[in-house]
Amino acid sequence: MLCKICKSKGKREKAVIYLRHHRLALCREHFIEWFERQTEKTIKEFKMFSRKEKVLVAVSGGKDSLSLWFALNKLRYETYGLHISLGIEKWDYSKKSLEICRKFSDRIERPLIVFNLKEEFGYTIEEIAKGSKRKDVCSVCGSFKRYLMNKIAKEKGFKVVATGHNLDDESALLLSNTIRWEVGYLGRQSPVLPEEGGFARKVKPFCFLTEKETVSYAILNEIEYMKTGCPNAKEATSSHFKRALAYLEHQMPGTKLRFYKEFLRKAKPIFEKEVRGKVELNECQVCGMPTTAPVCSVCRTLQRLKEC
Repeated sequence: MLCKICKSKGKREKAVIYLRHHRLALCREHFIEWFERQTEKTIKEFKMFSRKEKVLVAVSGGKDSLSLWFALNKLRYETYGLHISLGIEKWDYSKKSLEICRKFSDRIERPLIVFNLKEEFGYTIEEIAKGSKRKDVCSVCGSFKRYLMNKIAKEKGFKVVATGHNLDDESALLLSNTIRWEVGYLGRQSPVLPEEGGFARKVKPFCFLTEKETVSYAILNEIEYMKTGCPNAKEATSSHFKRALAYLEHQMPGTKLRFYKEFLRKAKPIFEKEVRGKVELNECQVCGMPTTAPVCSVCRTLQRLKEC
């Protein structure tokens, strides 16, 4: 199969990827251009950030987050990486993830901020989960990472935090929330969560790009990333929704993109109106970060660990 753009210019360059939902076959050069153009288009469409703002990119060492940092850097945004080292010893997971992030930071010549959970709090994420009421490592990990992204952004003077969530993630989350009719979550699901109530602005520039597209971008740009998933991760509920959407996508190319875009255009304003003003935020009495309770969940968890 030949690259559609090259073919239109009278060249016979072999395509490296075929995007079924766009009916578009592209060579390496034109796919990278297309990918970065789509990223820039999304940033501008949702007014995520400007080139005058510093952007803190949350990087785990995985394909999506490193591809995002790479793309934003190429698009000449002022980016800084943030890696939260969780202290996961199995398979040397945290150690290898940090090494990959540091190596990548050196490659693109951009600063990397590292927060070591064990050094700063005195506990690894697994130890924190054991002392938590929830016990589930993934749930505790998610709440701590969200807390730390916001806290570090505030302390370091960043108004914008970018994450590598892709279309597969967003459409699966949307399907999950719709099936459960989680009105609160549906009202807040967006490519941009505004800067308000002490929270930094959260943005997802890859929200219209599929996992296939982000991994292809990483491979074609020779980005080294963690190939193995977290050893603590069980089969998340989201994987069932992803498989269901993958089946529909195979039968009807463009289903995921259409589902998510039409939600943003038609349904989100309705749910947004429903939840507006219903959550009252206060400052945590311990750390000063925004919370709906007198003391935030992170500080409560750490306090319980100290009392054990």
